Amino acid sequence: MSMEKPLNQYSLVLFYSIIAASSLVSFALCIAAEFKKSKKNDLRLDGKLCYLPRSAAFELGIAALICLSIAQVIGSLYICRKFRSKEGTGCKVRKPAVSCSLLIFSWISFGIAVILIGAATSMSRSQPLGEGWLDGECYLVKDGVYVGSAMLALLALGSTLGSDIITIAPKKAEENRKVHAQEDK
Repeated sequence: MSMEKPLNQYSLVLFYSIIAASSLVSFALCIAAEFKKSKKNDLRLDGKLCYLPRSAAFELGIAALICLSIAQVIGSLYICRKFRSKEGTGCKVRKPAVSCSLLIFSWISFGIAVILIGAATSMSRSQPLGEGWLDGECYLVKDGVYVGSAMLALLALGSTLGSDIITIAPKKAEENRKVHAQEDK
């Protein structure tokens, strides 16, 4: 029983470290992509045809997507494993409705961030003369798209961590209730 407690503490620290580090790296990569995205003066026009070179935001966006996905999947798996193990042992999960709501909100934030980062990253690829990004036209990523994605990544991180923190029931309070219940009998 004493071995179980340190393992849980270490897994909790590892969980928080991995998802926080991955999310913060994703945040930083999105901010960097905002500054490295193609600018209006990068656009070349030849009559009705346009050309836009590949920007560094493409690689930064791909890396941000990978880091954000790692954080979201590991965080969700850890929380779901926690729910499953608590149900099997008969322990109660504290505030499961709030925890599940935060986890769902985390996935919604993640989904919107992935769509924004994915579209912006796709636009950051080279848009060859006459092909463009869509229907032969060149598109530039609007200002703030990567920053908005970075904020959504932090929101997903906060929701995931909040979902986990809510499930942690204080052990001393439970032990005190058990002692008082036995004394009352």
